[in-house]
Amino acid sequence: MISVANLSLRYGKRVLFEEVDVKFTPGNCYGVIGANGAGKSTFLKILSGEIDPTTGHVSITPGERMSVLKQNHFEFDSHTVLHTVMMGNKKLFAVMDAKDAIYSKEDFTEADGIKAAELEEQFAEMDGWNAESNAAQMLSGLGVLEDKHQILMSDLNGKEKVRVLLAQALFGNPDILLLDEPTNDLDVETITWLENFLADFENTVIVVSHDRHFLDAVCTHVADIDFGKLKLYPGNYSFWYESSQLALRQRSDQNKKVEDKRKELQEFIERFSANASKSRQATSRKKLLEKLVVDDIQASTRKYPGIIFRPNREPGDQILNIEGLSKKTSEGKTLFKDVSFMLDKVDKVAILSKDQLAIRAFFNILMDESKADSGIIEWGQTITKAYLPNENASFFQGEYNLVDWLRQFSDEKDETYIRGFLGKMLFSGEEVFKMSNVLSGGEKVRCMLSRMMLMNANCMILDEPTNHLDLESITALNNALIDWKHVCIFTSHDHALTESIANRIIELTPNGCIDKRMSFDDYINDENIKELREKMYKN
Repeated sequence: MISVANLSLRYGKRVLFEEVDVKFTPGNCYGVIGANGAGKSTFLKILSGEIDPTTGHVSITPGERMSVLKQNHFEFDSHTVLHTVMMGNKKLFAVMDAKDAIYSKEDFTEADGIKAAELEEQFAEMDGWNAESNAAQMLSGLGVLEDKHQILMSDLNGKEKVRVLLAQALFGNPDILLLDEPTNDLDVETITWLENFLADFENTVIVVSHDRHFLDAVCTHVADIDFGKLKLYPGNYSFWYESSQLALRQRSDQNKKVEDKRKELQEFIERFSANASKSRQATSRKKLLEKLVVDDIQASTRKYPGIIFRPNREPGDQILNIEGLSKKTSEGKTLFKDVSFMLDKVDKVAILSKDQLAIRAFFNILMDESKADSGIIEWGQTITKAYLPNENASFFQGEYNLVDWLRQFSDEKDETYIRGFLGKMLFSGEEVFKMSNVLSGGEKVRCMLSRMMLMNANCMILDEPTNHLDLESITALNNALIDWKHVCIFTSHDHALTESIANRIIELTPNGCIDKRMSFDDYINDENIKELREKMYKN
């Protein structure tokens, strides 16, 4: 168990936490949520001892081991991949090092023999003889294949290092596991493996993530940082979000009687308790929800952007026709070939590929920013496109305040009109005069979404739209795209967004494309499609 008592953290006049008292107990997974800047990652650093609080203290049950997901991708470059994973259990690795040092001595003494025997006993008690195979099995589960287990970390690319460092954090059954954005750079198969691992994990997990599907799959509790406090709620992220929205609506409804409000909340809790049966952690979660007191549910102080896409004109019958589209890299590697499809008015298409370069190239061709090696692409005469690129740096080169930046893309130049679109994305007051070339990643994406709303297009094209956004902005964008009734072509690592929006999946492979009218979950879980995907990616 890990507990926090009277914890406060202040930076000058700014207060992140004030007198936080909370206990995290074994068998539970806690998803830490909060608005940008609320201190989610900082809280994990306090728990791990990396940052000292202003007041209060963190205590861990004696003898328990804590493991933390490392963010320094270069820290272990001189070590092999397998050894890096085993270093996650520092005590075990220290015993291994001490044993190796003794056995490598030329003048092996009787005292060395006694010490080696003691170390061997400790090694066996820690299941050391299975450590290497356990580490290898974990690496394979995370998509790091056996041929890379003995190479140096410095020889891996960034995405492979992320997987190895995650394996290191999970290795050796830690008593307390701290994970900050563990799904970053993981594909859907690896995230599913991690979800299943954590669902079966019997110790304490505390995780920060912007992946709502992941939080829903693994969390027994939400740890909400708000009002300078941290409060625990049983249930997953969706339960917390919907309950806080319900509480907000009830708070604004002054005429509703207290008993009516209580009844509505109670029915809401009962409905979520019934739905908890879908989770692998169903039994414990259902019991927790049934114990929840309706008065515990509070309206959040979070602000959600107002994202509303409205087309100026309805699209005609011809949307997009692609025939025989193919593309190779400059080195001759095939990204995709023979891609052919036609879009209908109601298609919301998720573009998939195991090679992100293929997706980038495809979107560049769609937007006429590069040319295909072969094939044709024909847009309908009535189609107007609004594009959210994955890389947006080129849009923020000049020295403009936000009003002038957005005015560039608008036929209507009136400042009040422009500020209305910025206000929808939570830029208000003096913030609208902030310089566009000093914005954070999330602020830039919110500006790009303001630009998309201004365009009044009838076809949405979005390349990783949730990158850099906080949970509130992701939720608002997801809801806007659910409400959007026209054509949408997108790619996203956000499972919840893809599952809730896409009604058609197109996967680009070096041997053609797979085109299925179905939901994302149905697509990735279909055994026949799994076999087809393997075949399409073979050389």
